[in-house]
Amino acid sequence: MDIRIGIANTPRELAFESSQTAAEVEKIVSAALESDAKLIRLTDDKDRVYLVPTAALTYLEVGSEESRRVGFVA
Repeated sequence: MDIRIGIANTPRELAFESSQTAAEVEKIVSAALESDAKLIRLTDDKDRVYLVPTAALTYLEVGSEESRRVGFVA
């Protein structure tokens, strides 16, 4: 799953691939925003942890769950 996160006052977005589903990501972000948590915690498919301040979150884009194909496809 491709995830892209916009952070306020930052010229670039945070982009990574995660093994979490779109529903799981939406649930994590919604719960953090509703509970006034300071950080949103997400992990990528290599078990790296990303902590995003909820106050600086500008957008969250959850891409397709289909993996990218590399090389020539017959």
